[in-house]
Amino acid sequence: MKSGEINYELEKNMEVISQLDSLVSDAVENMLVDPEECWQPSDFLPDLSNPEALEDIKLLKQRAEGIPDTVLTSLIGNMITEEALPSYQTYFNLLEGINEDRSLVSPSGWVRWSKSWTAEENRHGDLLNKYLYLTGRVDMGAVERTIHRLIANGFDANTDADPYQAMIYTSFQERATKISHVNTGKLADKAGDHVLSRICKTIAGDEARHEKAYKTFMGRIFEIDPSGAMVAFEKMMRKQIVMPAVLMGEGGNRPNLYKDFSEITQKVGIYTGWDYARIIEHLVEFWKIEAVTGLNDLAAKAQDYLSNLADRYMRLADRIKAPDEVKLAWLK
Repeated sequence: MKSGEINYELEKNMEVISQLDSLVSDAVENMLVDPEECWQPSDFLPDLSNPEALEDIKLLKQRAEGIPDTVLTSLIGNMITEEALPSYQTYFNLLEGINEDRSLVSPSGWVRWSKSWTAEENRHGDLLNKYLYLTGRVDMGAVERTIHRLIANGFDANTDADPYQAMIYTSFQERATKISHVNTGKLADKAGDHVLSRICKTIAGDEARHEKAYKTFMGRIFEIDPSGAMVAFEKMMRKQIVMPAVLMGEGGNRPNLYKDFSEITQKVGIYTGWDYARIIEHLVEFWKIEAVTGLNDLAAKAQDYLSNLADRYMRLADRIKAPDEVKLAWLK
């Protein structure tokens, strides 16, 4: 688009987003948790003021000894992803129609949501970071440099500042993160670390609430503007979902770090091509894509594309071969 041209599609999307402000305010009050009542990282970690703290740390390290290197590396990658929250909140507030006041103390529902959502998410990285440090198995200097680099590199979800596409992206991404934490928890349980299993399942519970909220926001958009919502969904799926940690290795001595991390999650079953396909299938079913009516010609074509997309990705996933060997990172 040339400078000075008006993007009427985006203007329309911004107007619809503004109509959701009261719905989003309600979500802040009812789908997020007050800090006084919310779990905090210290609930799961040894209390260092306790005379028995050293014994608790010893037990934590003993439990962590049974976690396979591949699972531990995957957990570290998940934690690094969670730690890049400054980029995610910045991205959210740069979306058109979300923060029109350009103020982080704005009373609008969308701005309150972006702050409260990231505040809840912030606990995830804090908890996993401290837990991994206490295991004694992690090269924390390497981890910290990766986090530093990921935040410095920034984040682009490739949504073109379009709030519709952003709601699609976050709906998908929150579900993907939930799946990753659930599967990590299962593997931690299998390895004998019941505390880590509980941590992963608790974090997954947060992601499930956030997923529900974003799917609800997008569901309302489908009701107000079905054609616009359908086209936005198609756009996002054609571009594919870029994972938040994709730039974790850029500029470092191991530029393929994200690829190595992804191969591990595929190999051990924490997040796979089948999961990607099943998320598409779930969103198509949740928003009742095949039953949406009143669409314009462009949206009707998008509807046909989306209705068959999960099957296409499932066939692709069937052909993906897990690597025989994987490159570990961040471990001592």
